[in-house]
Formats: sequence, structure tokens, C-alpha cells
Amino acid sequence: MNNAIHETLELHELLMFKNLCLTKSSTMTGLVQDQELRDILERDASQTKHQIEHLQGLLSVRGENI
Repeated sequence: MNNAIHETLELHELLMFKNLCLTKSSTMTGLVQDQELRDILERDASQTKHQIEHLQGLLSVRGENI
């Protein structure tokens, strides 16, 4: 099943946004002193990695280049 061009572009936009979120969470994890906040950031990074994999899967199933 092929996406319309606007759907593919939206998936790419979401993928770029989630990559930025992962970069920010990973960077901030190394800077924070509070253990509770560090745990939250680590969980966020883990969830974001799974979301990125899911978005990549959606694009590859449809034959789009990532």
C-alpha cells in the first residue's frame, strides 16, 4: 500500500522530530543531577527509540527510503 506524498512527508517530519527528541533527552540525561529526573529522561529516550523504529517500519513497509 503506497502513501500519498503528503502522508510520506508527514511520516518523515515525525521521524525527524522524534530524532530531535531523542537527541535532547540523551544529552540532558548526562547533565542532570537529580536521579528521578534522570530516570524520566532515560525512560523517555527508550520510548522514543521504539517510536523511531516504528516510524521507520511504516516507511520501509511502504517502500519509502528513510
